[in-house]
Amino acid sequence: MTIRHLSIFTTVADAGGMSKAARILHISQPSISQAIAELERHYGVKLFERLSQKLYLTKEGELMLSFSRHILDSFWQLEAAMDQAGKQYHLNIGCSVTVGTCLIHEILDEAKRQMPSCRFDVIVTNSSEIEQAVLCNQVDLAIVEGTILNENLFVTPVCEDELVIVCGREHPLSKEPVVTLDMLQGQDYVSRESGSVQRNQLEQLFDEQGLYLNRTFCSTNTESIKNAVTHGLGIAVFSKRMVEQEIKDGTMIVLPLKDICVKRSFNLVIHKNKYVSKQIRVIQELLHCDVEV
Repeated sequence: MTIRHLSIFTTVADAGGMSKAARILHISQPSISQAIAELERHYGVKLFERLSQKLYLTKEGELMLSFSRHILDSFWQLEAAMDQAGKQYHLNIGCSVTVGTCLIHEILDEAKRQMPSCRFDVIVTNSSEIEQAVLCNQVDLAIVEGTILNENLFVTPVCEDELVIVCGREHPLSKEPVVTLDMLQGQDYVSRESGSVQRNQLEQLFDEQGLYLNRTFCSTNTESIKNAVTHGLGIAVFSKRMVEQEIKDGTMIVLPLKDICVKRSFNLVIHKNKYVSKQIRVIQELLHCDVEV
């Protein structure tokens, strides 16, 4: 039994005859008769009786018709819904905190202009969690800072970013023309949570140079870290992009590190087995990159 069988049966019942149903459905009358016979054999009942050259529904036929109308109505609603869904698109994007704060909004504004029928959902968290989200297909693509080494992911650099060490304007180091690592030794330090690429990169640099910092404040929230720095709780590392306004306002000071410049890339990340849709291609073009998959 198929939707075709139900459609033919319902049309015959409504038309009151097979020849009229055949004209409505634009198929031959023998095809109509065959479909009705197949239904009757399938359920082992008689659906119509012919009296005086006219068809009448049996009790079994009336029961079938009540269900058939409901099933056909649901089917056509399904067809319409799926047709509409096929005209709407949905893109899940993962962003690390810096990207989610400084970069993604401009990209989304242009993406929405080019794809007004596409819905964008954005997840912003630390880079390690975003990496896992790409691997588990929880996001279609991601834009993160730092190094991604998983062999199942394609990584394409998007743009360069610089990490800077900052302090509040009342901090003892804020007036120094040049700051060495020795001058940072033992300083109070405000940091991101575990899993943040920023924290890992900074600690790697400190470990390499044998530098110890006194971690006094740790948070998952960027604004709380900024507030801690401006209130003198310690120094911190930030993407220069994230503290441009504070630097401009003078509430944060970039420490001019001697002979040290820490740069990294913002990267587009896509699973190597991911189907690259038109929507993903648009994001790639907006980011001026192309991932070959």
